[in-house]
Amino acid sequence: MPHTRVEQKAHTRQALLDTALRLLEDRSLDSLGLRELTREVGIVPTAFYRHFPDVASLGVALVEQCLGGLRTAVRAVRDGIADSDAVIGRSLAVLVAQLHERREHFRFIARERHGGVAPVRRAIREQLDLSAAELATDLLTRRLPHVAALERWEAQDVRMLATLIVDHMVQTAAALLELPPGDEAAASDTIDMADRQLRLIALGSRHWPG
Repeated sequence: MPHTRVEQKAHTRQALLDTALRLLEDRSLDSLGLRELTREVGIVPTAFYRHFPDVASLGVALVEQCLGGLRTAVRAVRDGIADSDAVIGRSLAVLVAQLHERREHFRFIARERHGGVAPVRRAIREQLDLSAAELATDLLTRRLPHVAALERWEAQDVRMLATLIVDHMVQTAAALLELPPGDEAAASDTIDMADRQLRLIALGSRHWPG
């Protein structure tokens, strides 16, 4: 158990995040009541505001936990790799590992990406934009095999390619979430198809611009 006031505050904040995820398993953030959440955590409603200014800010924190962690993990696997097939394979492996570890987070992201809480939608979009920007930078600096000579590309075209790859990863995560729990064969087929599609994107980029 936490002993200091700082530890207790961090513990309560995380309890609010974890409990919110549990309560939101099958519903959207805009249906979550402050009294319901704080009752489950075991604190008075006014204590919530020591951690978040409102429920939307709690949702933004959940987005940053999930997609911020995924960004960091995917960037780490790209470090020191100069082969595009390896980058694709390892990136997918990281996505699947994160999905298993943070399944409730990813379900939250999938629901809220087009949901009714504007700050949360905006936070998701910002995290995905950051992922695309980081990937675009890496594509320009690594000169990965099977990727076109990107130094000839317009900057917006490099960003377009990066966004296409990031969007594909998001779609893959959504497809995996829709599978019945424990259906390993279907999960394997989905991952294999995603891998092949990403390789096709990389190979096709050699012919852009025409």
